[in-house]
Amino acid sequence: MSQALEDLRELKGIPNFEDRVAREGYKYTTDRLEVVQINVGRVCNLACKHCHVEAGPARTEVMDRKVMEACLAVCREQKVATIDITGGAPEMNPDFEWLVEEACKICGHVIVRTNLVILKEEKYRHLPGFYADHKVEVVCSLPYYRAKEMNRVRGDGTFETAIEVIRELNELGYGKEEDLVLNMVYNPAGAFFPPVQDAMEKEYKTKLWEDYGIVFNSLFTITNNPMGRFEAFLKRSGNLESYMKKLSDAFNTATLPGLMCRFQISVGYDGKVYDCDFNQAADLPVLTGETIFNMVGKPYKKRKICFADHCYGCTAGQGSSCGGATE
Repeated sequence: MSQALEDLRELKGIPNFEDRVAREGYKYTTDRLEVVQINVGRVCNLACKHCHVEAGPARTEVMDRKVMEACLAVCREQKVATIDITGGAPEMNPDFEWLVEEACKICGHVIVRTNLVILKEEKYRHLPGFYADHKVEVVCSLPYYRAKEMNRVRGDGTFETAIEVIRELNELGYGKEEDLVLNMVYNPAGAFFPPVQDAMEKEYKTKLWEDYGIVFNSLFTITNNPMGRFEAFLKRSGNLESYMKKLSDAFNTATLPGLMCRFQISVGYDGKVYDCDFNQAADLPVLTGETIFNMVGKPYKKRKICFADHCYGCTAGQGSSCGGATE
């Protein structure tokens, strides 16, 4: 169990999350697996301050092809609607392009999550065109639409580089053509909730068009969960308890039907299976103990979800998931 969860257990006055969800009747997954999220490793060219998986240049965890093949087998057998490829910077996995190509053969909706900056490095300059050729949905993290705020989170020059890459994606048709979807992700830079998603999307679209001539499809607002580098920030600033109370007080039952853990799995670099990527960061595998290898060739079974108090981050206010607000 992660240190973050140990710290959360010591907090006073925070109702047990699992008890609250159980009372509402959402302890279990749905009957069908719809999304397989594949975390191909924690190696990254950046070390963002809010990263819950603590990815960075010094990390060494990389998914090998055997795990990828098992993931693809499960996706094929279960006829999943979406394959979601993430990291770290997923592009840095040596088998990344092979995985994308194979995923596109068996699934009509393949997502790649990118920090954008990686695509300006010489080794990866061809990937925007590769994405367009394979009609991959690109989900890019853009912490803010102004340089000052984003560079504070990601490092000097990262905003300017990201803008260059988005312009290139636009030139390829992303954000413009129906089958080239470009979505963005916004995370708050501190211990507060994201704004209402629809309003923030309009603000992003207006500012990025006026200032840079950039277009995109949708914006996903994601609440920061108290783990990884963000949890360390909360502890240093003395805000961990107050932030958790804020999340708990904002618990919204209307978000429960859309919780991502109900219809997807997150697969780690070593093949371990988790209910979501936040549980992966917290080292909380599915309660059945299955790995992706155990799931190959078997029918999908409804299971009890592994909950902990960090899950309040997904049910506070408008809700939060890898696809944005859930209410």
